[in-house]
Amino acid sequence: MQTTHLLLLAGVCASPLAWRADKCSGASANTVLSEKTIVETAVAAGSFKTLAAALQAASLVETLSGPGPFTVFAPTDAAFAALPKGTLDSLLDPKNKATLQALLTYHVVPGRVSAADVVKLSGAMTVNGQRVNVRVSDSGVSIDGAMVVKTDIHCSNGVIHVLDAVIQPSTKNLVATAVDAGSFKTLAAALKAAELVEALSGKGPFTVFAPTDEAFSKLPAGTVENLLKPENKDKLAAILSYHVTPGRVYSDAAAQGANVKSLQGQELKTRGQDGKVMVNGARVVQADIDATNGVIHVIDSVLIPD
Repeated sequence: MQTTHLLLLAGVCASPLAWRADKCSGASANTVLSEKTIVETAVAAGSFKTLAAALQAASLVETLSGPGPFTVFAPTDAAFAALPKGTLDSLLDPKNKATLQALLTYHVVPGRVSAADVVKLSGAMTVNGQRVNVRVSDSGVSIDGAMVVKTDIHCSNGVIHVLDAVIQPSTKNLVATAVDAGSFKTLAAALKAAELVEALSGKGPFTVFAPTDEAFSKLPAGTVENLLKPENKDKLAAILSYHVTPGRVYSDAAAQGANVKSLQGQELKTRGQDGKVMVNGARVVQADIDATNGVIHVIDSVLIPD
């Protein structure tokens, strides 16, 4: 069965422009679900040969043939071909199976999410554990910058939306992400001094409210130097762990207002203010930086526990 036939079968949202909230009505009561699974539908469409091969190499065929339901943002063969030279061959190498699994599961969202539902979202948690960003504009809908070119291909165990590009999850943990950013040199040094690098490089997930170098420089003169002394290791560890909460807390949830317990033991208070997220008295200046084991929110002040 060709993709065009599947779209006619779904009966709705066949063009990317139709993903605007005022144009798309989602799956109607008359929508006919295919008897084919997501994998069978992708194979039959003929334009997802690379995706099918990748699913096979990642040992994900059985998973996406299961009951689900799943929503798959499926890159076309052309999307995979647009990756830098050698990328696909590297991903299909058996030694990189874990990396391939992480990439493919980043294209999968639990549940059956129709086009009408997607246009109401700013982001969606994937099976990978990280979140994709959803943007709606007059040009259509994009997922992490990749345009949705076809929608609502209904399958027996979920729905497929077609992307024109492969989307990439973060491949670095929280500590590596902070170090690479270049504006967290003090935080990186503090984590090392407090012997917390290994903990924040672990499985997690964690949410880190990360003060910039500028934020640390606002502390009274000599404070950072004093905290970095070996004899103050426990105090430093307490301050740093006060900036970390278990789980992934994204900015939209934090803006609703919440009291969340930090790893240090005391609670942090989040709220929305003037279009920004506040945590205690600090302002989030950059939000929702995904890492393999959590999410980072950049803040403009150091948080000090009682």
